Amino acid sequence: MVSQQTKEKYADLALRTGVNLQKNQALMINAPIEGADFTKIVVRRAYELGAKDVHINWVDDELTLLKYENAPDEVIADYPEWKVKLHDTYAEDGAAVLSIRSTDPDLLKDIDASRVAKANKAAAQAMKNFRQYTMNDKICWSIISIPTGDWAQKIFPDKSKEDAVESLWDAIVKIVRVDKDDPLAAWNEHNETLRIARELLNKKNYDKLIFKAPGTNLEMKLPKGHLWKGGSAESEKGTTFNPNMPTEEVFSMPHKYGVDGTVSSTKPLNYGGSLIDNFTLTFKDGKVVDFKAEQGEDTLKHLLNTDEGARRLGEVALVPHESPVSQSGLIFYNTLFDENASCHIALGKAYPTNIEGGSAMSDDELDQNNVNDSLTHVDFMIGSEELDIDGVLEDGTTEAVFRNGTWAFEIK
Repeated sequence: MVSQQTKEKYADLALRTGVNLQKNQALMINAPIEGADFTKIVVRRAYELGAKDVHINWVDDELTLLKYENAPDEVIADYPEWKVKLHDTYAEDGAAVLSIRSTDPDLLKDIDASRVAKANKAAAQAMKNFRQYTMNDKICWSIISIPTGDWAQKIFPDKSKEDAVESLWDAIVKIVRVDKDDPLAAWNEHNETLRIARELLNKKNYDKLIFKAPGTNLEMKLPKGHLWKGGSAESEKGTTFNPNMPTEEVFSMPHKYGVDGTVSSTKPLNYGGSLIDNFTLTFKDGKVVDFKAEQGEDTLKHLLNTDEGARRLGEVALVPHESPVSQSGLIFYNTLFDENASCHIALGKAYPTNIEGGSAMSDDELDQNNVNDSLTHVDFMIGSEELDIDGVLEDGTTEAVFRNGTWAFEIK
């Protein structure tokens, strides 16, 4: 069994490297009720580090499902104002936000996709102001996961719930480097590797990327002034933090109108408790003009119809096939992990931080710089050991960026 000491190391890592909690700073935690014991470890450590206040937003899969099954449409399509004010108040105070995401991937598989779409859209509209704080790195935020029973059994279906949870703990501990003697030092070293990779890409300043793999032939223009990010980020106040743990990616933004061709998913996408799998999107002038999916096609349709920007791309991320998540050999049905096993792209809103001066731009200015906007931002995986990526330089020269799912040049 995973030890209490290991859980304490993980909590410490999430607070010191994840959100980088400061003395006299408030902390908001989104946590599954099933993970209450671990959450209490995080809270205790947060106060030891000097937090002035810790607030928990509890999530319960069973209660969520009961609401979808029984509440009328007008309730499903409404997001409470008090929740908006709660988040905005903490953000305005400069609180750190730690999200522990561990939802059952099959939670809403029997729920009408239109009801889920209504709820997701209502939440996105209501939380637009709060999202500005996270997507512009105005505050420190981080996402981690811990095992919960139904999620663990989805990954390890032949094991008992208890054994599945332990197996998932073992996998997570290795992937987030908590098995190291000094996880904080291990993350500093890892962040440095990602910094070198993103700086190399920023120097290249590619005009276009070309993706080729089975079922994928996609050309993606990058906007002028685009920036590659990855690993640690820096808040408005200059505090270094890690938005995702794990993270193995360097990422930027595609040109809003510059994506053409077809791309196929390589891993299942867990979208709000529903799975979308084996799907293909066809783009013309940046917009999805055709799509199909073997599983969850109706859910994919509702996602694409969220708004105009949901049919365009907001992110492109490069992840080598030898990442620890990929090498685990597991499909996690959880985007936090699966996106760090594979190159991926995202439908919807782009991070303003991925273009020079973007954090200070208005919505109109971002649009003029070909930056996509949407209520949604959904990553899906397109990478594998069969993926090749070429970069086209501004002078038209083409060179290899990825071959057989990994970097075509040495990152050092």
